[in-house]
Amino acid sequence: MSLDTVVEDIRDEARARAEEIRTDGERRAEEIIEDAERDAEEIHEEAEREVEREISQEREQKLSSAKLEAKQERLEARREVLEDVRDDVEARIADIDGDEREQLTRALLEAAAEEFDDQETVRVHGRADDAELLETVVDDFGGFSVGDPVDCLGGVVVESDESRVRVNNTFDSVLDDVWEENLREISARLFEE
Repeated sequence: MSLDTVVEDIRDEARARAEEIRTDGERRAEEIIEDAERDAEEIHEEAEREVEREISQEREQKLSSAKLEAKQERLEARREVLEDVRDDVEARIADIDGDEREQLTRALLEAAAEEFDDQETVRVHGRADDAELLETVVDDFGGFSVGDPVDCLGGVVVESDESRVRVNNTFDSVLDDVWEENLREISARLFEE
């Protein structure tokens, strides 16, 4: 075999080997590119999912915050309406006059009088505007006298130093009791719950 043939065989073998390496390299490069593109697509999809999760989470937080704020505003508005109703009721109670006021005052004083012994000196306090009315009503109770006025809508505060008993039978205290007992019903009727 001649040297040229050997050289040509070696060259052919080298070319074939080079072609094989090049083909192998191209195939490997394509695999690397495909893997990189697949990884990039997965990263992109994960990033989109994460952004969607964050958007959803932020939307939920804002919605929850808005609902809470609306609920607080609704409760505040209801509280204001209840205060207005209470103020109206107090004004109407304060405006009770004549025989009705006397009957109510007398009934409250009679209920309070049951808490005191006959021997006790009892002072009856009431609204300053009711001084004359109290003088008239107290005359029917032996040992009772009118004391200093108190700040109230009407009714009586009755007390005795001997027994240290004090009974608050003012219109205010009766209203407080009725209001507390019926607040749920009042609220339901006002707000149609």
